[in-house]
Amino acid sequence: MAADITKNLYVYCWVSFCVLFMFIKLAKSDNYIVHMDISAMPKAFSNQHTWYLATLSSVSAKSKAETNPTISFSKLIYTYNHVIQGFSASLTPAELESLKNSPGYVSSVKDRVVKVDTTHSFEFLGLNSGTGAWPVSSFGKDVIVGVIDTGVWPESESFNDNGMSDVPSRWKGECESGTQFNSSLCNKKLIGARFFNKGLIAHNSNITISMNSTRDTEGHGTHTSTTVAGTYVKDASYFGYAPGTARGMAPMARVAMYKALWEEGAYTTDIIAAIDQAITDGVDVLSMSLGLDGVELYEDPIAIATFAAIEKNIFVSTSAGNEGPDVETLHNGTPWVITVAAGTMDRDFGATLLLGNKVSINGLAQYPGNFTSTEFPIVFMDTCSNKTELSKIKQKIIVCQDPGKEDSLNDQFNNIQAAGNIAAVFITNSSSVDVFAQSPFPAIFLVQKDGDTVVDFIKSNTDPKASIVFKKTILGIKPSPRVTSYTSRGPSYSCPLVLKPDIMAPGDSVLAAWPPNVAAARVNQDLVFTNFNLLSGTSMACPHVSGIAALLKAVYPNWSPAAIRSALMTTSDQIDNTGSPIKDIGGNLRPADPLAMGAGHVNPNRALNPGLIYDATVQDYVDLLCGLNFTQQQIKTITKTSSNNCSNPSLDLNYPSFIAFFNDRGAKPNSTTVVEFGRTVTNIGDGSFTYKANVTPINGLKVTVEPDTLVFKTKYEKKSYKLSIEGPKQLHKAVLFGYLTWEDIGKEHVVTSPIVATSYKIEK
Repeated sequence: MAADITKNLYVYCWVSFCVLFMFIKLAKSDNYIVHMDISAMPKAFSNQHTWYLATLSSVSAKSKAETNPTISFSKLIYTYNHVIQGFSASLTPAELESLKNSPGYVSSVKDRVVKVDTTHSFEFLGLNSGTGAWPVSSFGKDVIVGVIDTGVWPESESFNDNGMSDVPSRWKGECESGTQFNSSLCNKKLIGARFFNKGLIAHNSNITISMNSTRDTEGHGTHTSTTVAGTYVKDASYFGYAPGTARGMAPMARVAMYKALWEEGAYTTDIIAAIDQAITDGVDVLSMSLGLDGVELYEDPIAIATFAAIEKNIFVSTSAGNEGPDVETLHNGTPWVITVAAGTMDRDFGATLLLGNKVSINGLAQYPGNFTSTEFPIVFMDTCSNKTELSKIKQKIIVCQDPGKEDSLNDQFNNIQAAGNIAAVFITNSSSVDVFAQSPFPAIFLVQKDGDTVVDFIKSNTDPKASIVFKKTILGIKPSPRVTSYTSRGPSYSCPLVLKPDIMAPGDSVLAAWPPNVAAARVNQDLVFTNFNLLSGTSMACPHVSGIAALLKAVYPNWSPAAIRSALMTTSDQIDNTGSPIKDIGGNLRPADPLAMGAGHVNPNRALNPGLIYDATVQDYVDLLCGLNFTQQQIKTITKTSSNNCSNPSLDLNYPSFIAFFNDRGAKPNSTTVVEFGRTVTNIGDGSFTYKANVTPINGLKVTVEPDTLVFKTKYEKKSYKLSIEGPKQLHKAVLFGYLTWEDIGKEHVVTSPIVATSYKIEK
């Protein structure tokens, strides 16, 4: 009897525990971004905020009645004013289901984690004080650039406001106080500083924010914002590398920092709150080196928020991502923003290996420490795979031959680091060598040809010796630019019918300001600090374009974001500094295709006078959304209105590039098809111009342009043309590409657009 009672009690407790566990799991809250139809708001409410609070109160009351009175009241996180019609809130599954039946509910998406895409560049881009974009734009004077990032180090010399006029009266932003940050830290350069972490805190109510203010504890935001608009700082360098005067792309532009990326995490609820505030504050340009992967436009809070920005004539610059060289890895494929790929500059950082026979060899290096120029014995250890033997070698320079296998260079690097040898020479043709260049121990990286010279020297001498001199900066490197291996490639997942990325800008080893209390590198086991840091990534490429857009905005304040994007794209360079097509490091140094670099490498001086522009209105983007067969609810989620005009749906956005898909896998052999595009260009040149079309031959395709001559009699006159691509229904190559060029008879303007034909099929 006692045993039965015990058994029944055990079963009862176990069932109760399981029910409780399942209930807790079901009752667990999560953050959601909720879209509402403002036209459904009862007249009794004075504003959206009170309506949302009442809606959430009603939803919470219903769910408590249906579930358990111990569930906590759902918390409103943000009310959004521009980016969406709606709010974000922490909701249990029961509350979310109840909310879906509330008046005015349109749609909702779960909050997501956002991915961050982590001095000489202005010269490489042709910017100089005497002529071109800088003097014409007054160096971007009074253009306000909002940067959404990890915060800012306001004491940096790159934010000094010497020579700057008063803050524009149209500015509505603020400099918010917080931990180790007060409003007096802003000035005429850094005119705004706000921070957003309610979404982050709602995900974890027990979280401790290490720096609850706009102060940067990671460095990323300080680096990107000063790349955009840092002022002049003399004698800047990274531990002696890249010495000179540092400055941003638009030195006289204003900066407003919106900190929404935190050491503790980064969520879309906070990021779109930052965009919402930036719109209210009155920024002219938004720079965002972040993104979401594999999300539909109507489910991407960042895409939706930036639609609101372009409605306010705000230019939005975004990064393509760092998931290259694989195709279809790009994020921010949003049609209304500019998406920026990363390229190299004509500058390398390195060291010189001086052999005992007086032969000197230059290689890549960014070792930040000091190293003696004394000669040491030098020994060749083949693939450096024997850790035991490596650890026995002291006071010698080790030479390693990379066998070229997957991760072999990484293995060698780790072996040398663990052995604690005095210095290393790596012979490698790896395209990822830049990842290892900022080595914590003295290391130099040589190409195979130079490595062979070193090995021959060692083998032909009984007592070979060598010395290494670090902190070399080499300018005029050829060929450059080149597409980096890591930059993400198109086609875009969210909108493959618009060719992405749009453009390429310097993203490799970019020097910009850095918080002096955040470690920039390591020397052996010691952390080292500096006021300027070298970083690589599309995160660094994006702010270059943001700053150049600010220069154009200063010259053409009434141009639409699409017009500025067009000017940047159609005047970009496809040719490197040797006169050859730009090469792709991630593509075995083959000519780079537009899925890697977009239209080409940005050329700010040429962008000042593009001749023709491809403009696009908000309605043009709506026509595209309608053409994509989105439901009215999905379109409404993006546009924030139910009165969308879908009378002219079109997949053919008036864009300065072309992408056609020939991927009918069931097509009969030798069957062909024709893809047609319609475009309208606006003459922004003074006077009359006659333009002739020219298409580079694309093997296996027939590309025609009708008409092939455009005659403009007046400024702002518009002309339309049709471009047709005839080819096999199933293309046998992954990518074919070429360019359409409109050149005026006087050769004053050359307007270039990339053409891509691909057999890729975007799987969703």
